[in-house]
Amino acid sequence: MEPSNTELILIRITGEDRPGLTSSIMGILARYDVTVLDIGQADIHNTLTLGLLVRAAEEYSGHVMRDLLFKASELGVNIRFYPVKKDEYADWVNMQGKNRYILTLLGRKLSALQIQAVTSVLAEQGLNIDAIKRLTGRIPLDEQRENIRACIEFSVRGTPKDRAAMQSKLLKLSSELEMDFSFQLDNMYRRMRRLICFDMDSTLIETEVIDELADRAGVGEQVRAITEQAMRGEIDFKESFTQRVTLLKGLDVSVMEDIAQHLPITEGVDRLMFVLKQYGYKIAILSGGFTYFGNYLKNRYGIDYVYANELEIEDGKLTGRYVGEIVDGRRKAELLKLIAQVEHVHLAQTIAVGDGANDLPMLSEAGLGIAFHAKPRVVANAKQSINTMGLDGVLYFLGFKDSYLEERGRL
Repeated sequence: MEPSNTELILIRITGEDRPGLTSSIMGILARYDVTVLDIGQADIHNTLTLGLLVRAAEEYSGHVMRDLLFKASELGVNIRFYPVKKDEYADWVNMQGKNRYILTLLGRKLSALQIQAVTSVLAEQGLNIDAIKRLTGRIPLDEQRENIRACIEFSVRGTPKDRAAMQSKLLKLSSELEMDFSFQLDNMYRRMRRLICFDMDSTLIETEVIDELADRAGVGEQVRAITEQAMRGEIDFKESFTQRVTLLKGLDVSVMEDIAQHLPITEGVDRLMFVLKQYGYKIAILSGGFTYFGNYLKNRYGIDYVYANELEIEDGKLTGRYVGEIVDGRRKAELLKLIAQVEHVHLAQTIAVGDGANDLPMLSEAGLGIAFHAKPRVVANAKQSINTMGLDGVLYFLGFKDSYLEERGRL
């Protein structure tokens, strides 16, 4: 039981950061047997803000504050003291049972307007921001430089009044203000993602391979029209797939190797794959495209699983038929769950990334489903989306900081 003759003091220190500052402050507190109840520090452009909530015996509290004032003067920093009532502290302690969320805000650059809009939504929902940190590296003033990224992560406490309405408003803002967001429950599963499953066409690569094959077969216009209908969810994927494969009849298989050698890899894939492999993620391609091209990417990036469609070949030419079961949206979701079981990974630890309507089932099943440069219907139904940058934006939704990547030699 806490003795009655103690005081609670909030200490706020600001000024130029330097090595040894925290140690000097703690040395004084230790001298008077002070208990540290809470501590937080931020450093922006070498300017320190250090907050401490402490409990000190009444007989020593004056000495503590006096010695800290002298030390602050010696260090050239500012220090302020604020008394905290014990019932206020008890209320603060009782808040720790509330839900915690992580809101990640991502874009090529982030402005005050974007941050104000997003934080206003949080306030409307009765959510409190406990901490803010920047995940991307220091942003250069030269906005013309390539691959500039800006990402801020908000640690949020509370329960949204209307989660669906909040999601809808954030989605609308992301479209209007050219930014991406992710709103995730901050639990052990979010911090321990282990399996990531990708669509291939228009996700890992910037093309639909079936369209490339169709161009070589002279039926590009017909196949593209069917592809667009399927991606928009206007016709059943299996039906559209069968129609398109039929149109490829007679195409020489040598064309497939040429297309594979010249696949346009999506921006950020090299960086993303390097980091995922470095940190031990299991990686799968679950594609409505073709196994031949999935295996090419598997060999290039060390991908663990590839499930796609197999084209039937006779006498070195495509027959216009396929072999085995079509990998459609339902099958993608099944495969995600199956691989998770094989790898002994909880479904909440899985990630799925895709762009088309046939990706929605696996995006819904995964612990974290991300629509990537997706069709409007997919964005509207996915909880997270990335539209402003390359595929390596996924890393920020997983909580990676650029400083982690610098340590591994691949920024």
